[in-house]
Amino acid sequence: MAALHFDHRFRAMGGPCRLRFDCSDDARAARAIAACEAEVGRLEQKYSRYLPDSLTSRINRAAGTRTPVAVDEETAGLLGFADTLWQQSGGLFDLTAGILRRAWDFKSRRLPAPEAIEALLPLIGWDRVEWDTGAVHLPRPGMEIDFGGCVKEYATDSAAAVLARHGIDRGLVDLAGDMAVVGAGSVAQPWSVGIRHPRDKDRAIAHTSLAAGGLASSGDYERCLVVDGRRYGHILNPVTGWPVQGLAAVSIIAGQCLVAGGSATIAMLKPEAEALAWLRELGLPWLAVDASLQSHGSISLD
Repeated sequence: MAALHFDHRFRAMGGPCRLRFDCSDDARAARAIAACEAEVGRLEQKYSRYLPDSLTSRINRAAGTRTPVAVDEETAGLLGFADTLWQQSGGLFDLTAGILRRAWDFKSRRLPAPEAIEALLPLIGWDRVEWDTGAVHLPRPGMEIDFGGCVKEYATDSAAAVLARHGIDRGLVDLAGDMAVVGAGSVAQPWSVGIRHPRDKDRAIAHTSLAAGGLASSGDYERCLVVDGRRYGHILNPVTGWPVQGLAAVSIIAGQCLVAGGSATIAMLKPEAEALAWLRELGLPWLAVDASLQSHGSISLD
């Protein structure tokens, strides 16, 4: 029986999600879709800071107490990955920096008071977090961790693994722009994907082909303020508490979407010239858009 093409859309982790794959069996395709949605939902329930019963919320509620929170192997792996990114970025990638949202309201159209930012800076610092493969502890009351900088990319890879376990030989997972490719069939017939324009959400600035691995993008377009003609994006420097003034967007292709996403975020956190130099030395295909909307990079474009 010839393979049918399935294109399934759903919402999770605050954004639009899409599963595209070929399969010759309707029942198997339905099982694969249900399993992918369940896996993404599981990770959202586990790591969302918005859900009071999530592991993230339990860790944050225990901040400043003497009781570490037990973590499983999966969470220990994410913590270890975050630690690697913290080291590789010189402290710019920091899971504890999410607390700055208390000062920054990008819907308000006005800048926060500097003293509001200053009050939060003592609560930021990945190097203060006590963790190992079995437990994590935030030593100061009010500290928080936020897995938002890596869990969507991790979920993308996880959903791709689910498709593979269901026998899908050609597939593409897309969780709000973070993508992972499935199967040898994708090598024979790569997926054409668009890379979002940082100033026009309905237009692609480029297209490329994905045959394997994952692609992740980061940019200043998700949430921003424009005050007195100056753009303030949502990517915040954990040292200063203020938005970085660097690249407008970065996309990276890697063996895993998780690696691509972490690398793209590090590039976004660096000043523009430093970010471009870092990307050139990274050894992965990349596309960056600078503040003047000029494109740079090594990704092969369609």
